[in-house]
Formats: sequence, structure tokens, C-alpha cells
Amino acid sequence: MAHQVELEVGGRRLLMETGKVAKQADGAVMMTYSDTSVLVTAVSAKSAREGLDFFPLTVEYQEKSYAAGKIPGGFFKREGRPAGHEILTCRVIDRPIRPLFPEGYRFETQVIATVMSADPAGCPDVLSLCGASAAFTISDIPFDGPIGAIRVGRMDGKLIVNPTPEQTEEGDVNILVAASREAIVMVEGGANVVPEDEILEALYFAHDAILPILDAQVELQKAAGRPKREFIAPQMDQGLLKQVREIATPGLREAYNVKEKLERYAALDKFKADFVAGLSEEQIERKGEVMEALSAVKKEIVRGDIVGKGVRLDGRDLKTVRPITIETGTLARTHGSALFTRGETQAIVVTTLGTSADEQRIDSLNGDVWKRFMLHYNFPPYSVGEARRFGSPGRREIGHGALAERALLPVLPSKEDFPYTLRIVSEITESNGSSSMASVCGGALSMMDAGVPLKAPVAGVAMGLIKEGDSVAVLSDILGDEDHLGDMDFKVAGTPDGITAVQMDIKISGISREIMRDALYQARDNRMHILGEMGKALEAPREDVSEHAPRIEVLKVDPDKIRDIIGPGGKVIRSIVAETGCKIDVEDDGTVSIASADAASLRKAIDIVGGLTASPEVGRIYDGKVRKVVDFGAFVEILPGTDGLLHISQLAEERVQSVTDVVKEGDEIPVKVLEVDRQGKIRLSLKEARRDLEQQSGT
Repeated sequence: MAHQVELEVGGRRLLMETGKVAKQADGAVMMTYSDTSVLVTAVSAKSAREGLDFFPLTVEYQEKSYAAGKIPGGFFKREGRPAGHEILTCRVIDRPIRPLFPEGYRFETQVIATVMSADPAGCPDVLSLCGASAAFTISDIPFDGPIGAIRVGRMDGKLIVNPTPEQTEEGDVNILVAASREAIVMVEGGANVVPEDEILEALYFAHDAILPILDAQVELQKAAGRPKREFIAPQMDQGLLKQVREIATPGLREAYNVKEKLERYAALDKFKADFVAGLSEEQIERKGEVMEALSAVKKEIVRGDIVGKGVRLDGRDLKTVRPITIETGTLARTHGSALFTRGETQAIVVTTLGTSADEQRIDSLNGDVWKRFMLHYNFPPYSVGEARRFGSPGRREIGHGALAERALLPVLPSKEDFPYTLRIVSEITESNGSSSMASVCGGALSMMDAGVPLKAPVAGVAMGLIKEGDSVAVLSDILGDEDHLGDMDFKVAGTPDGITAVQMDIKISGISREIMRDALYQARDNRMHILGEMGKALEAPREDVSEHAPRIEVLKVDPDKIRDIIGPGGKVIRSIVAETGCKIDVEDDGTVSIASADAASLRKAIDIVGGLTASPEVGRIYDGKVRKVVDFGAFVEILPGTDGLLHISQLAEERVQSVTDVVKEGDEIPVKVLEVDRQGKIRLSLKEARRDLEQQSGT
């Protein structure tokens, strides 16, 4: 039996429907908003996978071309591997729902969100996240929900729920927020240099807008929900935990006193080997439980020292950023480069400048999108001292790259001011916390080194949280272990004047507005410190681009002249490229971009294009070439592709009997433009050109 719940969100109808399709899934909801429909299904295995020490949750998000009335391109004419934005949406769904399953739940679980109808204003990522929560809520799968989500925008100072693409483009805030009834649980988005208090206002505006979505899910659960499966979370043997705590604490404390990451890991490995070797026969039989208790003791020690003593693994206090060293211009042949090191996190970040031909075309449901700025993040296994599979970027790498790209986008110069395509590549060469924020800092520095006139430098920092009862510690510039053992990962990037990107995930039920405000302002203090260190290395963008980068000149020509540049079948533009070696891009509005690393070639191409597109000026003398002789005169080319008539009466001061007595085909002669009529016909004079030239030489 089908059940529906309808509500209004952001002035538009949101419909949740279940019981009509995908009835064999444990939970299935069709979410419809405007004309966008997303089917979200949830299934969880009935038996646990043996030997797992993690929750095997997979999330898939797929956009079907038919949703927008399109047929996929390519040979196979069907959807292929997920695009970058689809992978990012998978992450957006996964991050807030994963902490809502019971501790110790080891049942294979899968969410699939399929976009089946697409409207540009339909927010399919928001629908998919809400639909995932709704599908789990009405299913028999144990789930501590519901949660909801909206995208918050801002135009002219007014906050908007689920803005349209046009509103997002014009606004200065674009943040996806997920929340439970009690608190915000995830944040993902960017802003155009917006102060902290205004970001906080946007987040809690979003939280208020999410509450009716939670009520709708509860209503749907009452109408169509199934009783939850019985699941008893495994309880740790407190007696065994006490034994392990007594045995392990001295050795663990000694290992955790080592400040450097690899040395600390080596000390922990040695301790673990000695610990396992000393286990009794009874304890060996319960080795899985023993090791779980050991992990709990590790967590107690690290978290307890931070909250109780304000002491962190590397000896810092709660607010100090690790030491920073910076080098710029480190790679000779690249257009811009920076080596950014913060503690044991390091990135080599490289900027490459290209032409409009290098822009990335993205085929989306809403049509083709062209990107002139790309940031690619790579996380090789050697960065953490490991040897493992090395291949194409995974979801984590794509997510970190998107976050860093979003952070830098607001400070880029306009295409009119800087007509380059920009690609940044961040190679993480060492990692111990917040490599995405190192990519932001290194990305800004490498662009400045490349001569990109940024509006302002950008820096980023990752904040953490440890909450034990009523005791709370907000941590600056967290380490990898603090991220793993902590309760929050809150990344904030921005300029001296405000925030450009935020990303927050929490593992607890939520944090208060006061804690979030403290974290934002602590992050601001850290950001100002990092920006100060960056300023010491490179105070401003270099005055010119690298000698190895292409020089780009942009010309504006009459759109009617485009055909003269391109020529029949592209013959003319190909000949210019062959003759000069330059890259030439012509746009429909008459914008012509000419790029070359060689100044002489660039000037030659500019002159050729200028000649092809120039309009004759009345009274000006041109060096012409006789193209054709007729009885009544000659046709003379004064500009590439532009001929005028030199009448027999304008050949000389005296009467001329035959045109060929004065000029022949192929002769190069000076001619003066006497007139350009309404039809564009040009009348020329040889005698007046010679008369004017004689007067000029006499003068």
C-alpha cells in the first residue's frame, strides 16, 4: 500500500512516497521536489559479516540521463563510471548517516539513490540525503534517525532555503547542512568571504528549516514503518577492560609520550607485540575482545589527557598550530609551485596556466558546464609510510580536492582580468592531519608564485573536538589520531576578511551553538596566524607570469569578422596556427584569445588577426596589393580578405589609356581610401596616396 507525506520546503512542494516501487528493499522512498524525483533505497543483510571490525556501509548515487531527457554520449550509450559530483554526493550522504547506526553493527548495508527526473531547481543531493534517512527510518534496520538536510543560500543579505542555480550563482553563501532534531551534524559548502557570525546565522537558519522534514519522516514512519530488527550491541566485559587497563596503561603512556608520528607508531607496535606475547591462555582465547578493550584504553588515555590536562599527542596545547615552513618557486619548469609543510603534513602544490582550450567540459543533467579552474588532490601511499595499491583517485581524494577548490574559487580574478585556465595539483608528500587544508594554503601560494592576481590569499585549518561528559576541548590543527579518536572534524578556510569554505562532520549527537561559535573563532585566529606565515614567504602575487607559461592576449573583434578569422572549413585559422605556432580560441561574441610562450610569435599572430578583422578607414593610406586588373581599374587588397576598387581615373594625375600602363597584378602600391559606402564597397586612389606621401616627405 502506498503512503505519502507532503510538506512545503523553501516555498516548494516536497513529496515523500513509499510502498509503490522497490517494495523488496528494506526501505524505499521516492522523493519529489519541484520536478526532480529521486528513488532512494536501503537494504541491510540479515547476517553479520564475520571478522569485520568496522561497519560495512556503502552509498551509491547515480544520475540517469533519461531524467533530463538526454541520451548519454560515447560509444556504449549508457551511463558509465560516476562523475566527480556524483562521488561528492555519495560522500555527502554517507558522512551524516554513518554515525547513526548502533555501535558494533557489522551487517552489510547499502544505500542507492537514483535521480529519475531532473529539474535544475530540484536539489537532487539534498533530496538523496533526506531520502536515505527516510528509507532507513521506515525500514526495520536499526537507525538512530531521522536527520534532514537543506541547502542554504543568501542573496542581498537574505537567507534562502534550497536556492535555485541562478540564486546560488548570484549569492554569497552556498552551504549544505544536515541536522537531527537536537543539533547540526554535517556542514559542506562555501561562501564568498563571509564573516564567522554570518556563517553561524546561516547554519542555524538551516537547522530551523530542517525540522519540518524530520516531522514528515516521523509521520511517514507511523504510516508505513516496520518494527526495527532486534539488535543487541555487543557489550564490553568490564572485568576484562579493567584487567587490560591495568596491564596496558604504563606501556601505552610511554609510547604516547613519543611526539613524532612514525616513532610513536613504532613504539605502539612494539608495545602491542609485547602485550600480545604476554597474554594468558584464557586471554588468547578471547583475543578479539582483548584487542577491543586495548583500543578502548588507548582512546581513554588520549582523550583523557586532552580534556583533563590540555595535553595533546605531540605536546601542544589546544590552540597552537604546528610549526610551518614554506618554499615557493621550488620546481623550475612549472608555472608556479609551493612546498607547504605544517608539522608532519606536507604538500607540493603546482599551478599550471592554460588557455580556454584547456577548460574542462562537464556533461551534467542540466547541460554542459565549462570549468576554467580545477584543483586535483593526490594522496600517494608513501605519504603515510605505507605500500599499498596505487591507482586512480578514490572518493576521499576527490572530496578533499573539491573542498580545497571551493576554498580558493572566490579569490580568483575574473576571466576578463586574467584570461587563463588554471589547474592546481596538490601532491601530498607527508600526512598527519589536515592535508586538504595544506592544499588550500599551498594552492594559494603556488598561484601567487605563478603570477595569478588573487584578490586575497587563502588559508585553512582543521579543528577537532573532544567531549567527555560536560568537559569540552576544541583542538586547533588536529593530527590524524585526533581526528580518528575525536568527536568532530571541522575544516574552515578563508581570507583575512571571512570564510570561503567549511566542512564539518561529527560523531556525537551534536554540538551546541556556543561550541560551534568557539570553534569558528578559534579557527579564525589560527587562519590569521597561518596567513601571516604565508605572507613572510610570499607577500603578494608575482608581477608577471612565468617565462614558461603561455602569454595570452585577448582581442575583441566584430562578431561578423569571425568568419574571416576561421575561413572556409577552418582553413584560415589553421594557417595562422601553422605559421605562428600560437593557440587561437575564437568565441561567438567576438572574443579572440591568442596564446604563445614566444613573444615574437604572439605579436605576429596578433598582427595577422588584426589585419583580418580591421575595417578600412576613410582617408588612411594602406600598402595594397593588386589582385585583379579590369578595363575600368584594378581591385586592390588593402587588408587580408578586404579589396577595394582603384578606378582608372584614380591611377595618376594625367589621363591613363590602359590600366596596365600603371599597375599589373601582383604589384604592391600605396592607396588611399576615399570612401566606404553603405554596402561596404571601398573606393581607392593611387594618385592621392602618392600626392599625400610626397607632401609628408617634403615636410
